[in-house]
This record gives sequence, C-alpha cells and structure tokens, in this order.
Amino acid sequence: MAEQKKIAVAGATGRLGRHVVDVLVERGYDVVAFSRADGVDIETGVGLDEALTGVDIVIDASSTPSADQQVATDFFTSSARNLHAAGERAGVERLVVVSIIGIDGSLAGYNAAKLAHEQELLKGALPVQILRAAQFHELVEVMVGWGTQGAVAHVPGMRTQLVAARTVAETLVDLAANPIAAEDIPFPEIAGPQAETMAGAATVLVEARGDALQIIETSDSANPDREQFENGTLLPSPHATLAGPTFAEWISAAALTVR
Repeated sequence: MAEQKKIAVAGATGRLGRHVVDVLVERGYDVVAFSRADGVDIETGVGLDEALTGVDIVIDASSTPSADQQVATDFFTSSARNLHAAGERAGVERLVVVSIIGIDGSLAGYNAAKLAHEQELLKGALPVQILRAAQFHELVEVMVGWGTQGAVAHVPGMRTQLVAARTVAETLVDLAANPIAAEDIPFPEIAGPQAETMAGAATVLVEARGDALQIIETSDSANPDREQFENGTLLPSPHATLAGPTFAEWISAAALTVR
C-alpha cells in the first residue's frame, strides 16, 4: 500500500480551508493546518518554512477579506511566491490551489486579483494544480450584506452556478491525491448542479431567513467586468464537474441544522 501523503492546508481556518481540513481528516491524511492565527503568514512568509517541514503537498485555500484589486493582488502574488520558495526548500511535491471559473478576461476587483494569482503560481518552481470553482453558496450572504441599505439589498447582476464550499474542498482533496495532467485539462472546474443568478439566490436566502429585505438586481455600468458577470462567462465549461447540493437544498439543510 502506498504511503499516505502529508498534506498542509494554508488558510485552514477560512471559509474553504476548514472544510478542506475536515475532508483530509475524514480520509485519514496526516494534516498540517495553518493560518495567520497559528503564526504562519503566507503573504510575508513568516513561519512558512517551519510549517512545511516534512510536507508532501500543499493545498492553498487562503483568501483575503478585501475586494480591493490592489490589496488582493498583493496578497495573492506574494503568497504564491512564498509558497513556491518555501515549498521548494522543504521538498514539497506540488501545490493545489483554488481559483474562479471564467476569469480569463477579468479586468477589475477580486477576480482580476485571482487571475494575477494564477499567473504568478504558474511561474513558480513547483508543479501546480489550479482548480477553478464557481462562486460559493457562502458568498450569497456576504453579497447581500455588502449591498444592504435599509430595507433593500442591491445585488449585482451575475449568472453563476453556485457550489458549496464543502464540495469544492472535496474536489481539492481529490486533486491532491490524483492530479489531472495540464495537457488534458489545464484548469479543472467544479460547479453546482444548476445555473442561477446571484439575485435569485439572494431572494431564496432572505425568504429562508424570514427577512423582509427586498432584493434588487443591479447592473453597474462603471464595472469593467459587468458583461462578464451578466453574459454567462462565469458559468462552468463543458468539462466541469457538477455536484450538489443546489443553493436551495443547502439553505434548507442549514435551516434544519439550526432548529
């Protein structure tokens, strides 16, 4: 039987990272989980050499709370360089990193920062497997919060195929165990089972919460990525893996858990 790999998870306490850690533990892997809370900062490199000692594979599930393009770009490009450098020193075999479906033409904001992240990762010394994911179910509440003004929430027009963070975590772990050759599929994709709009999902959310908040779908002419958001560019490719639950099923399950 092949020796089980030791896998590190960067951003282990985040929205995605905590699910990655859970999946790895459930599958019996030797897991090194770290984040800034543990004194490991992948943006500056502090603590990274020690954290990667003896590690075979790194899953990078880290993110930044800032939607500012420059702040996010600085975080992602610095972390990519640091993971490559520290990983090479530690003898890490490869990196597995999450990104976003359909961002090739992104010009602004977080999506453009993730595109810069991909480009920086692919320059590095270590082999990299980049998984592109659709927007997470968990993002809907965040976007509603950002757009809320009084009794109204303005949600940007966006066609997407929302996916649960847990489902993305399972796919990242699958790729850590069995990478897909870039010549076969340069960017594997994971998305939910059905296309929907962000505003439609937001409506499902507020109705499930029993909230009187009115959802209004908006189109921002000042956003250089508006067309990309609205025309289906962020929907999965034909080669994507589609997996549930749907957003409505996920919300329903969450409501049952709370009761």
